[in-house]
Amino acid sequence: MKVLITGGAGFIGSHLVDFLIKKNDISKIVVLDNLEDGNLKNLKEALKSKKVKFYKRDIRIYKTIKNIFKNIDFVVHLAALSDIVPSIVNPISYMETNINGTINILEAMRLQNVKKIIYAASSSCYGIPKKYPTNENAKLDPRYPYAVSKLIGEQIVEYWSKVYKINYLSLRLFNVYGTRSRTNSAYGAALGVFIKQKLSKKPFTVVGSGKQKRDFIYVTDVCEAFYLAIKKKISSKKINIGKGEARSVDDLLKILGGSRVYIPKRPGEPNITLSNISLAKKLLGWKPRITLESGLKNVLMNKNYWKNAPLWTPKKIKLATKTWFKYLK
Repeated sequence: MKVLITGGAGFIGSHLVDFLIKKNDISKIVVLDNLEDGNLKNLKEALKSKKVKFYKRDIRIYKTIKNIFKNIDFVVHLAALSDIVPSIVNPISYMETNINGTINILEAMRLQNVKKIIYAASSSCYGIPKKYPTNENAKLDPRYPYAVSKLIGEQIVEYWSKVYKINYLSLRLFNVYGTRSRTNSAYGAALGVFIKQKLSKKPFTVVGSGKQKRDFIYVTDVCEAFYLAIKKKISSKKINIGKGEARSVDDLLKILGGSRVYIPKRPGEPNITLSNISLAKKLLGWKPRITLESGLKNVLMNKNYWKNAPLWTPKKIKLATKTWFKYLK
């Protein structure tokens, strides 16, 4: 099988490349990434494999990507802008990348007769759910431009599937964490910021009260879900991928240990995210394996990565927060 991964130099994408290299039924892995959020350092070992071919491309520019899809069997579409508050400040760039970029991927697939796509959707499509754990039939209620753009991307994938006979699975990811997660955004993945602050002996910057709960899922568990989605002969399904348990930010910081500073809660965020993963278990034969405690241990042991990662200090985060919320008012 020949697989193309968009966003393959990013956090989840680079882990997926590493995961697929080890699979005998995967013969070729083509990676597309514009390296704005992704980093070739994430693919340092992977690029030594004869299976892997990297292209620096921007999915917003169709003519530069259309021919790369030739002879590809499956596409895993991870490339996206993914921060919350910046999407409120600058929604157009999120629509261009997450919607128009997805259309370009689908058109390249149609041109080259690629018959299956695995779309990385977001649990943010549920907004503030009324029922927990939340299943795939819950009301869709995105609360900010990032969430809207990812949901529209999912709907476009579904539409192209119906009209052009492209098989798809949409994996709605909850709170993914692990090594290589970004630390260069005040409102990026919280765990990435926390780990860098921990190793830099800085106080943790907590959004909101810290009582909010999140469904944290380790990145290698997510990679396994994508691999199974590639292999399984099922289509036209939206599937939650989470741990299926909610842990508070306070729980997380107790495990890490350290002092804290608090900043305002982000607009439109739920107090809890909790996935119902029964469909993933049934259709994919998948279940998460890594506990939060062991996952955090894995992350903390990888000090070489975090040593060189940029640090958002509490002072910088407060300044960014003040700027963004002034804009939002």
